Amino acid sequence: MAVRYKKVAPEGGWGLLVGIGMATMFTVSLGSLPSFGLMFGDFLTNLGEETSAIALITSCFFSALSFTGLFTNTLMKKTSCRTVGLIGAVSYVIGSFMTIFVRSTNELLVSFSIFQGAGFGLMIPVSYTTFNAYFVQKRVVMMSVSQTLIGLGTMIYPIFIQKTMDAYGFRGCMAVLAAVNSNTLVAMLVMHPVEWHMKKVPLVDEEVQMHALPSEEKPVSKIIKGLDRSRRASSIPGLGNWSGPVVVSDSTERDKKPATKWQVLVDFLDLTLLRDPIYVNIVLGISFALYSDLAFFTLQPMYLFMIGFGKPDVSLIIAIGAAADLLSRVFLAISSTCLNIKARYVYLAGALFTILARFAFLFVYDFYGMAIITAIMGFLRTWIHVPLPLVFSEYLATERFPSGYGLFMFLQGNITFAVGPIVGYIRDVTGSYSISFHCLTLFMALCVIPWLFEIVYLRLKAKALRRADSLQQGVTIPIKLETIDAGSEK
Repeated sequence: MAVRYKKVAPEGGWGLLVGIGMATMFTVSLGSLPSFGLMFGDFLTNLGEETSAIALITSCFFSALSFTGLFTNTLMKKTSCRTVGLIGAVSYVIGSFMTIFVRSTNELLVSFSIFQGAGFGLMIPVSYTTFNAYFVQKRVVMMSVSQTLIGLGTMIYPIFIQKTMDAYGFRGCMAVLAAVNSNTLVAMLVMHPVEWHMKKVPLVDEEVQMHALPSEEKPVSKIIKGLDRSRRASSIPGLGNWSGPVVVSDSTERDKKPATKWQVLVDFLDLTLLRDPIYVNIVLGISFALYSDLAFFTLQPMYLFMIGFGKPDVSLIIAIGAAADLLSRVFLAISSTCLNIKARYVYLAGALFTILARFAFLFVYDFYGMAIITAIMGFLRTWIHVPLPLVFSEYLATERFPSGYGLFMFLQGNITFAVGPIVGYIRDVTGSYSISFHCLTLFMALCVIPWLFEIVYLRLKAKALRRADSLQQGVTIPIKLETIDAGSEK
């Protein structure tokens, strides 16, 4: 009897290069965001467009990222995943080289926000898709390792920028960073299709029997499943392993009728999720929290300069915050192996404690105090970023996670674009960083307060339902006993 084989994910080998490539891409892409003030602060100050320009440019960056990330799935259907990643890397590198020659805010908007933001948006789903294909059993462990490497890179990044700025000036630093960002091309080149490196393992008897059963499946059910998969396609894959409640899609009920253009859009973006108030609450809360976090750490260097800190001190403080971020990533990776806490609760705790830390931040003016409070906020920052995809995966079914996460990215980009310039405008009108930081803290509270309200409401509702069930059982049980007794007497 011939031995049957199956192809499985390599769980290593070339996958290690994929993990390193993903970490490299995220390090050079994300490392520039908290250091934006270091890189472009003096340039924008000389143009007289300091805070408002920073808010507008970073908002447009995430908007471009969200829009391109949402439609990456369409590109992947027309070409290979690796090709899409290379297109994103080329766009990112072109934008990086364009920043060397920028002379105005509009030119920086095009080079950094549009070219680099769009390139980053294309590389994110490619990296996650390839990584998840190479690792199944070891996915969580390898993702933790990659996240640690990203944290280490972002810790070194601000010090590297400051040293380069001191040695070569603004445009020289931009040239060096453009060369560093070119590593994204290498990172995308190593994203080989997993079929090139899959391992062949023999099938056991049970697997041979299970393999035979799907071949006897009815053709109609196969067609329906294929239609459902195609309609639930999305551009953003998940992270790690997850399980969620079973959500039955209603798209198969419409397969008998031709889909209208509006229905195609509804199915592609899975807009039916917007009918779910809990999903909407999750999206709005995370969107406001992410914007608050990114805008705060973007404005922090400018605030430190204003209260009298020098560039070496500012770069060191940013690096300390990144080091605390790295330590927190390691802490979460270790604690997740022995503690079973919902990702949403971790996210909520991070947002709540961040609000408290920010109030303390405004009353600290010395270097050591600022370093300590920044380290605390950096430690909490990981609780906002790392559990993010798992918040969605805990709530959504596995089949709806990609579309739900893609829709979140789309909405988050629009929300960031809408509210982004507001804080910069308030800063320019009032001339106060404190008021701007209070506004950002308010945005963080827009995550905490509705989430707490939802949790309390659902728990009270569940308690009331349990009480009603117990009362109902207390009434019906004696009636059944009386009927049985009456029958026995007869």
